Amino acid sequence: MTPETVAMVVQDAMLIAVKLSAPILLPSLVVGLIVAMFQAATQINETTLTFIPKVIVIGGVLILAGPWMLQLFVDYFQDLIRDIPTLIG
Repeated sequence: MTPETVAMVVQDAMLIAVKLSAPILLPSLVVGLIVAMFQAATQINETTLTFIPKVIVIGGVLILAGPWMLQLFVDYFQDLIRDIPTLIG
């Protein structure tokens, strides 16, 4: 394997990791900011108040985007397994 090949595989893996984590992290960030603004406005300092909305949003995102995320990962893994002979030789 050449260094360019390794760099390409690592770059593809990082891109897949970003594509898989962004649909979960971005809505969670938005909900966290909304709840934090609500807590600041009402001066309620309850730590569990942010937990429940985030869990609900993450569950919803996984229900909606889960099949797409799983298919993306499976396609990447199948392509990687299929390309092993060309990557090595």
